[in-house]
Amino acid sequence: MPVAAAAPLISSVQKLVLYETRARYFLVGSNPAETKYRVLKIDRTEPKDLVIIDDKHVYTQQEVRELLGRLDLGNRTKMGQKGSSGLSRAVSAFGIVGFVTFLEGYYIVLITKRRKMADIGGHAIYKIEDTNMIYIPNDSVRVSHPDEARYLRIFQNVDLSSNFYFSYSYDLSHSLQYNLTVLRMPLETLKTETTQTRQESFDIFEDEGLSTQGGSGVFGICSKPYEKYVWNAKLLEAVRTAVHRDWLLYIIHGFCGQSKLLIYGRPIYVTLIARRSSKFAGTRFLKRGANCEGDVANEVETEQILYDASVMSFSAGSYSSYVQVRGSVPLYWSQDISTMMPKPPITLDQADPYAHVAALHFDQMLQRFGSPIIILNLVKEREKRKHERILSEELVAAVTYLNQFLPPEHAIIYIPWDMAKYTKSKLCNVLDRLNVIAESVVKKTGFFVNRPDSYCSILRPDEKWNELGGCVVSTGRLQTGVLRTNCVDCLDRTNTAQFMVGKCALAYQLYSLGLIDKPNLQFDTDAVRLFEELYEDHGDTLSLQYGGSQLVHRVKTYRKIAPWTQHSKDIMQTLSRYYSNAFSDADRQDSINLFLGVFKPAEGKPHLWELPTDFYLHHKNTLSLSQTRPSYTYWWTTGVLKHLPLPFDEVTCAENRRKLTVKKFHKYEEEIDIHNEFFRPYELSSFDETFCLAMTNSTRDFMPKNVGIDPSPFTVRKPDETGKSVLGNKNNREEAVLQRKTAASAPPPPSEEAVSSSSEDDSGTDKEDEGAVSQRSTPVKVTDTGDSTKITENVVQSTKDVYGVNLSDVPSEDDLAIYARFVQLGQSQYKQDKGSQQFCSKCPLDKVINLIPISSFSQDNIYEVQPPRADWKSIEIFHAHIQAGRGNMQPLGRDDFLMYREYIRNRYM
Repeated sequence: MPVAAAAPLISSVQKLVLYETRARYFLVGSNPAETKYRVLKIDRTEPKDLVIIDDKHVYTQQEVRELLGRLDLGNRTKMGQKGSSGLSRAVSAFGIVGFVTFLEGYYIVLITKRRKMADIGGHAIYKIEDTNMIYIPNDSVRVSHPDEARYLRIFQNVDLSSNFYFSYSYDLSHSLQYNLTVLRMPLETLKTETTQTRQESFDIFEDEGLSTQGGSGVFGICSKPYEKYVWNAKLLEAVRTAVHRDWLLYIIHGFCGQSKLLIYGRPIYVTLIARRSSKFAGTRFLKRGANCEGDVANEVETEQILYDASVMSFSAGSYSSYVQVRGSVPLYWSQDISTMMPKPPITLDQADPYAHVAALHFDQMLQRFGSPIIILNLVKEREKRKHERILSEELVAAVTYLNQFLPPEHAIIYIPWDMAKYTKSKLCNVLDRLNVIAESVVKKTGFFVNRPDSYCSILRPDEKWNELGGCVVSTGRLQTGVLRTNCVDCLDRTNTAQFMVGKCALAYQLYSLGLIDKPNLQFDTDAVRLFEELYEDHGDTLSLQYGGSQLVHRVKTYRKIAPWTQHSKDIMQTLSRYYSNAFSDADRQDSINLFLGVFKPAEGKPHLWELPTDFYLHHKNTLSLSQTRPSYTYWWTTGVLKHLPLPFDEVTCAENRRKLTVKKFHKYEEEIDIHNEFFRPYELSSFDETFCLAMTNSTRDFMPKNVGIDPSPFTVRKPDETGKSVLGNKNNREEAVLQRKTAASAPPPPSEEAVSSSSEDDSGTDKEDEGAVSQRSTPVKVTDTGDSTKITENVVQSTKDVYGVNLSDVPSEDDLAIYARFVQLGQSQYKQDKGSQQFCSKCPLDKVINLIPISSFSQDNIYEVQPPRADWKSIEIFHAHIQAGRGNMQPLGRDDFLMYREYIRNRYM
């Protein structure tokens, strides 16, 4: 079945200007080129109702100027009086977050500053930098309420400038696999879903075959967002059906980071996107376990995307992604924080013998990810006082019960591993064990790549590659199933485990794109250091959002190569987390409940700050009884099991087609032209402000600066060889020497258990001997020479450091033979050239070496080369270019006329 030419729809409202009169707000939105405009009219005379009018008309620039001029003239206090303008410009913006009301009228929340954070196939992802909240009703009709200001302050405690992201053309609520699968839907399916939205006006190009029914049409597709990861869904609820879809801008909360991996100049973009769930969202101790609908606390979907940035198109480029999930244990459990203990006891709140809440949670995962669902449980199993083990026992019982009714090939896989116990062990390396688990997980789930296996992998098959799971299709590979990692808080241990799984998946992704010869990556390479830095930023951000502090334990902590100064930082992070949990989490929880619409203020109801608990807000079954009783055996949604291992959300069926908006465009229309959207030919560009030059770069930021070092990002470096720690001058070198002296003379650092007694990894009472050294640890070498000698040794670098080779070593016999042959070749060529000019007859022919050329060039040696002949087409293009420079233009063809006419129609009509 043929696949349609499809592209994501690009929003035509990317620049907004809010104009104000006494009776109305006029919100004028335009595309980046300012050729198409839309206008929203917001009534200001209603004290509590929101009245918005969208005429759905597309204006030109001239029409908008005339409209604003008439509004300005009609709203002046006296006709013809220029001093008092009837229309004033209030604010400029880049998008609408939404509309919200408390006890008075509505507010509009606008994005006033943005910053580009990532680029996926030309689709920009922006971070909200600043917002503006504007009260809509006029002061003359405003009905004041004494508690309005307090609600407004609580709402604004959710800092929209902190880790909220949006895109005008890329659906951030879905994975890359979903977005590209939708674009590859069969042609017949898209034809039936195409909505006829042609205007009835006369089309002057209709006879040229340029109408939307022509053969050059491209389908523009926009999918319904996955509301679980949309944080402003409730804020847009009041206007979703009243305005055009281009006004609706969906934002996600979590993390987005991108770095450039240069492989001998070839740009590979590594992107990490974390989507935090808006269901059952909250802070660390106030949101534990799951609610009655199967949504768990601290649920985050992390996706790593890898693509070759030299080809931008989704249809022609090479893209790969891997998704994994973290989230609280899906049970009814909590921790009582009223005791002011660093580690409050874990309590199971409700008995759930039929694993109802776990069934709802895993049903959601089967619909979104397919099978197998793999659970990596990192909580403690060996404890003198039963604490974390309570959760493990209940989770095992729930998974065992649910697996009874699933087919064996789609059963939930449960992997328990006490990470804290292995961390304290002297004989076990934590990351080596995690690497074994990661290999088995990636082999079961596979990963997504949008191109078939490369020919080199067929010529040189790899055993690990042949064992890879997932679903192999004609266009590449699909990830089926997902890894779900959890500990108690889903912060420190979980982030390290996810990094190891992501590192393993990254190796397979690079191998699938033909960038490495084996699907294996080692530590201390530029590529892994870049990836580790991304994951640490990712972990710190998520930890701040949920736990109130940055990560306490990092990848270097578990490798046992962290510097001794890191232990004092860990203590500060632990104290910061404890303070946040004890004193500020309650206010943050109220803000989240108000922002997400979990609590809606109303007259006659208790205020948000008067509620003793928000349990009833998040558990709807406590306020009303469900009319339908769920099945205890068939606990999955109808139709999900039939399509496994594929996820139900990505299957082509009538239910999923209803979630799509499909429209047909000409291939040069701005709504689907990603080339025009990315390069912005109508704007003046500056290299200093170009995003691709400012992002983290493996060559600039991680590769050593010494001459002669292997530039490959997959070469193992020494710990002090990274680009971020190269000793640039004498002062830096002396400081480094002093640091090493201090580190050598300082007492050994305390054990991890003593450092972070209140962190998540140390709730048990088991203690191992302190000072255990891992096999990966890097000891500091201390000599008995004086300080001046040490400094001199550091200043004078060896030839090995400068040139990459040790010049004192004698070359091998093979190298000497190659060099002698090269010298003889040069001497013979020189003799031949000299003899041919002066006395060629005296030149001995036996000393001339005649070599057979191995290239396509007719003449090839160390002195000259003759290029191959150019074909007639290239010569014709070159001559046409020369003639155009002299002013002699060639006559335009039919394709040129069609393209120019389409440009005129898009620009001015």
